[in-house]
Amino acid sequence: MANSAGTFVDRIPGLRRLVCVPRQVLGINPFAGDCRPTRVRLIAPGSGRPTLPFPHPGNYREPIRILETYFHGAEEEQGPGRHNRYLDVPGFPPVLVTRDSAVIRAILTATGDREGQFDRDTLPSTGIARATGKDTLLFSNGPFWRRQRKIAASPFGKTALFQPERFQEFEETFRRTVRQRLDLLRAHLESTRQSELEIPVEPEIKALMLEMLVSCFFGAELEYDRIRNEFVPALERVIDHIVRDTVTNRLGLSVNVLAKFSGRFRQAQADFRSFDELTDLVLQSRHRGDGLWKQFKSDAPDELLRSNIKVFLAGALEATTSYATWAISHLARHPDAQERVFAEVDCIDEYSPECLEQARYFRHVLDETLRLTPSLYFLPRRATADCSVETSDGRSMQIPRGTHILLDVWHANRVQQQWGEAATGYPADVFAPQRWENLARQGRRSKDTLHFGFGHGARVCPGKHLGELEVSLVVGAFVKLFRFSAATQENPARAGVSTKPADGTLVRLSLRPQAVPHAQTAPPVA
Repeated sequence: MANSAGTFVDRIPGLRRLVCVPRQVLGINPFAGDCRPTRVRLIAPGSGRPTLPFPHPGNYREPIRILETYFHGAEEEQGPGRHNRYLDVPGFPPVLVTRDSAVIRAILTATGDREGQFDRDTLPSTGIARATGKDTLLFSNGPFWRRQRKIAASPFGKTALFQPERFQEFEETFRRTVRQRLDLLRAHLESTRQSELEIPVEPEIKALMLEMLVSCFFGAELEYDRIRNEFVPALERVIDHIVRDTVTNRLGLSVNVLAKFSGRFRQAQADFRSFDELTDLVLQSRHRGDGLWKQFKSDAPDELLRSNIKVFLAGALEATTSYATWAISHLARHPDAQERVFAEVDCIDEYSPECLEQARYFRHVLDETLRLTPSLYFLPRRATADCSVETSDGRSMQIPRGTHILLDVWHANRVQQQWGEAATGYPADVFAPQRWENLARQGRRSKDTLHFGFGHGARVCPGKHLGELEVSLVVGAFVKLFRFSAATQENPARAGVSTKPADGTLVRLSLRPQAVPHAQTAPPVA
């Protein structure tokens, strides 16, 4: 990646935008290279596009449709514009949207804190920053981000998480909670004389994920019922507020100010108080050295950690819940895949990295889940200089300074050329774990099969290993305990901070016969 030297225009704030206005009015493409994107019109009446190509109060709850708008009619193109599009509105920096996997990988690789590298674009995270603080690993860039990333490395790394005693703590917490849930389910089925129950699984998954996060990772002591009935609903509403606030609160007014005029914001104010209480409980366990706090190598005061703890609590809950519910949702619609996973996990009684490694088809199911329905459906970046990126296949793109970049992971993972029948043996837009077996037989390199489920490069998600640990445990155990099917075959997505099944993962489930005697002692887990 190369960047040009600064100019007189660059050194005067706002002048660069003014100079670019004539070019923007004339529709002159500011990009260049082999991957040069095609321009998207701001307004296109009669085009049949799904929506406008930017978030506004009428469409902000449908971000995937906004991304689809950029590629409306793209299949008719043969050049680089088929997978690379841009919006250029006079007076504003251009917006580049790409679903080209090679371009996505090149930009993620060139993201960092060195001069001329890409930053994480903070514009889509303004609501998160107002809710948690700006001094976070998520919102920061440059040297400050690098320092925080180094601090987070110890507790989040494989070395800390993938230890026998750590697995035992997660497993024991999970066994206790599952036993409680299983006893309630069995009692319900017996009292109603039913063999199966139809329920949305997402609320149970969220409570379970938050308990493992708070109890096992942070070592805080908190009753499960309080987690499920108080903190999970409060966090759900906080996250919904964050999504709305990012788009509609252009003045940046605080919840405390808005609560004076609206009942909705008074509820948000109460939810933020619950969020603060949960954060306090987590920080209290730090001083006891509980959980993975003992791995945290920093003497920073608690107040300097609050924002990051909040981001982690909300972000990890969102991402792991998305990952687990999508996996269960897909398996509910593919009974053959569900039974193959069951055959692998049925004989596993002790959760460990070695046992998980042996369940290869289960691993393919999880990879396919992240490919087809990633939690992080786009990754935001911003060009800090006029620069050129080169893809692994030798193509290039010149990107002007200030460009807002949306790396459209959701649609990149559905491009037929990359993931379709010719390349993998299965259509790109269907759930087919067997495609990963085909890719392995072909000897495809990992860089050619990146699904960007946790991002990539220097700013890869720091909670990747924790997420893999929790989701493998939860989904493996769910398959081992229950036989389940989807209430409907349609499986649309809803998207906000992350994506999830729109139906709340509504399934019909029944206990597997072998789960009943085990549950009286300790439920088996994957």
